[in-house]
Amino acid sequence: MSTEIKEGFYYSDDHEWVRVEGENAFIGITDFAQDHLGDIVFVELPDLDSEFEAGESIGVIESVKAVSDMHTPVSGTVTAVNEELEDAPEALNNEPYGKHIAVLKMSDKAELEKLMNSEEYTAFCEKEE
Repeated sequence: MSTEIKEGFYYSDDHEWVRVEGENAFIGITDFAQDHLGDIVFVELPDLDSEFEAGESIGVIESVKAVSDMHTPVSGTVTAVNEELEDAPEALNNEPYGKHIAVLKMSDKAELEKLMNSEEYTAFCEKEE
């Protein structure tokens, strides 16, 4: 499998990643997700100060192949979005782990325990192939 999976991130079964800094969760899509979507042409970002529960759709990612909802793996309030993606959505194809979509101030850090680590996510992706 040629999918890149980063150590130290948390992963959802919807192929989103979470990188934690303090109480902030940086959220993006995985290499597996961007590879299966194909060339990304549009990203709808969530509104600042919006509150979401884990699993809720926080935006939309449109590619040449499909339109997909972006879900948040953790609950919280949106404190920042990556506005660069409005003009350059293809950056998610080039650097899926370097380009977060949104930052949430987590309301329940215990939710991270329900997500996969890199080893678990690697096994999950191998089953999805």
